[in-house]
Amino acid sequence: MTPTRLLGSLAAAALMAAASAGAASAQQNFVTIGTGGVTGVYYAAGGAICRLLNKDRKTHGIRCSVESTGGSAFNVNTIKEGELDFGMAQSDVQYNAFKGDEAFKEGGAHTDLRAVFSVHPEPFTVLAHPDAGVTKFEDFKGKRFNVGNPGSGTRASMERLLDAMGWTLADFALASELKADEHGPALCDGKIDGFFYGVGHPSANIQDPTTTCAAKLVPLTGAAVDKLIAENPYYAAATIPGGLYANNPDDTQTFGVLATLVTSANVPEESVYQLTRAVFENFDEFKSLHPAFASLDPARMVTDGLSAPLHPGAEKYYREKGWLK
Repeated sequence: MTPTRLLGSLAAAALMAAASAGAASAQQNFVTIGTGGVTGVYYAAGGAICRLLNKDRKTHGIRCSVESTGGSAFNVNTIKEGELDFGMAQSDVQYNAFKGDEAFKEGGAHTDLRAVFSVHPEPFTVLAHPDAGVTKFEDFKGKRFNVGNPGSGTRASMERLLDAMGWTLADFALASELKADEHGPALCDGKIDGFFYGVGHPSANIQDPTTTCAAKLVPLTGAAVDKLIAENPYYAAATIPGGLYANNPDDTQTFGVLATLVTSANVPEESVYQLTRAVFENFDEFKSLHPAFASLDPARMVTDGLSAPLHPGAEKYYREKGWLK
C-alpha cells in the first residue's frame, strides 16, 4: 500500500471510529420523564417538555421520551431507584419524599431528590354521578368512591384528607383503587358514585364524564380542609371556574397543590440545564401546548411549590437569566 493510500485508510478508520464513538455517545444521551395517565395533564406536560428538548437534539445530543406511569409517588420512587431521569410530582409529594414524611416514612428521605421547576396548579377535584345524591364530600360516606391507585399523588392526598376528617377507607361502601384513566368510565357506567383526583384544568379526564353522564363537581371545603391549608405550605385554596365543564355552571371551591418537575442529583448537570433551557427559551410555545399552562409565570415556576433543592443544572440556567440572586 502506498503512503498516500495508507494515510487515507487511517483517516477513514479514524472517521469511522469517531462516528462510532459519537453514535455510542448519542445512544447514552436519552432522558425519560415519568408522568401519569394518558388523559391527565402530567402526560401532556411531559410531552410538551420533551417536544421542546427534542427540537435541538442535534445540537445537545439529548433525546427525550415520555412514559405514562402511576403518578407522583411512583415517579419519585422510580427516580430514586435510578430508573427514571425526571418525573412529574405534586408539590406535597415532593415535600414528603424529600423529608421522608407521610407515605415515605418507611422508605426514608429521598435526599438526592432535586427540583427543576413547578408547572400548573392542581386543584383536588371531586366528581359525583348525578344520581348519587351528593352535594358535599361528606355525602360520600357509605357510598362507592374511587380513592386513587396506590403510588399516585392523588391517593396520598386522599389519605391525608380522610385523616384530617377522621375518616378511614372503611367509611366508604367501596373504596376502589382505579387509575385515573379508569375512574371516568367507571363513574358513568354506575360502578362508582364518585372519585377524587388532583389535576390541572381543563382536563379531558374531567371533561369526559361531565359531558358523557352529566357528572357533577363537588366542593371540598370545611374545617378539615382549612386545617390542612393552615398547617401545610404546599396546599392552597383553589377555585374551578364555573362553565369550564359541561353541566357545571357554577364555581367550585376546593384546595390543591402545584404540579412540579423533579429529578435526581445523579442526573448530569448538562441534561437538566438543556431541558430547563428548552422550556424557558421556548416559553410561549410551551404555554400554548396545553390550556392549563396559559397563565404560567417563570418567576413563580422557579420558586413556588419547590421544597427539594434546585438541581445545579436548573439553578445554572436561572442564575444566567437573573431569576435567582
